[in-house]
Amino acid sequence: MRRAAVTVAVTAMAVSLAACGSAKESGDRAKTSDAPSRTDGRITIGLLLPENQTARYEKFDKPLVEKKVKELTDNKGTVVYSNAKQDATLQAQQVDTMVTNKVDVLVVDAVDSRAIAGSVRKAKDAGIPVVAYDRLAEGPIDAYTSFDNVTVGRTQGEALLKALGDRAGKGRIVMMNGSSTDPNAAQFKEGAHAVLDGKVTIGREYDTKEWKPENANANMEGAISALGKDDIVGVYSANDGMAGGVITALKAAGIADVPVTGQDAELAGVQRIVAGEQYMSVYKSYPREAEAAAEMAVALARGESLDSIATATADSATTEGVPTVLVPVVSLTADNIKDTVVKEGFYTLDEICAGRYRAACDRIGLK
Repeated sequence: MRRAAVTVAVTAMAVSLAACGSAKESGDRAKTSDAPSRTDGRITIGLLLPENQTARYEKFDKPLVEKKVKELTDNKGTVVYSNAKQDATLQAQQVDTMVTNKVDVLVVDAVDSRAIAGSVRKAKDAGIPVVAYDRLAEGPIDAYTSFDNVTVGRTQGEALLKALGDRAGKGRIVMMNGSSTDPNAAQFKEGAHAVLDGKVTIGREYDTKEWKPENANANMEGAISALGKDDIVGVYSANDGMAGGVITALKAAGIADVPVTGQDAELAGVQRIVAGEQYMSVYKSYPREAEAAAEMAVALARGESLDSIATATADSATTEGVPTVLVPVVSLTADNIKDTVVKEGFYTLDEICAGRYRAACDRIGLK
């Protein structure tokens, strides 16, 4: 599996991640002199998101990008949106449509980071800059924004070790990684292994097809069958959706008090944290990521430099030095729900504590 490599050069933070693969297309990215110039603000940005099973894309990313584009263009900018529903072929067709319709810039969260390379090249040949959103797509990308994905994995691993305490060396854990087609999943896994290796015994490890909760559920059932329900002390789950599938399998097997990690701070994940079913999630500020994507897209459409926006660079397997914005992450537990997802307006306390979760909220003092 190829791993995207990120090299960060920021004023307040410096992160260096090892590069894999060579990059020969750095000279192919759109120079500001080649990019479209839309100084009147009347620009069209194509937004392509990968799937609709994870709640974040429709609830946060799409409306946040639309809002920021309007703000930056005095309501003259337009966002044209498509969702690939986890289908790389469909996403390629959506890129073709965007190219045919001559959007000014594409913002693409790739279903398959390698398969999308040809589509990125097609956009480039048509003079359309491409911003890789959340996942570093291959091909001549002009800009990229995401989170520090290795740090996400480290954050999850550190939280799992904290939850395990003395149990870390007394049983085995299961690792439920994300899809092998997602470069972020490889980086999450890298970060988690950097923390967990040598401190826990990994009984079973899976790359979960398409990040689907049902696939994670089936994998977890297989792990329980292979390891026995008394030998599993914890589960590394790369995101909240899969954590839900994992927890369903644990409950069905009668296994309790096993810490499970997550990511994305989905409402269902936050509620499981409140209820004590899931130990943690990784809270990522989608507003900051979406705003960075919109800022880079509008700048590219206007033919402006990204120097004041992108304070980092990233290397994919095909392209070096992609201007990059990385957004910090936070370990979300029952202790800081109010200071993170509630404070930033992701969810209200009424949403989190609805129905059967009211008593759990009261129990942990979430009021």
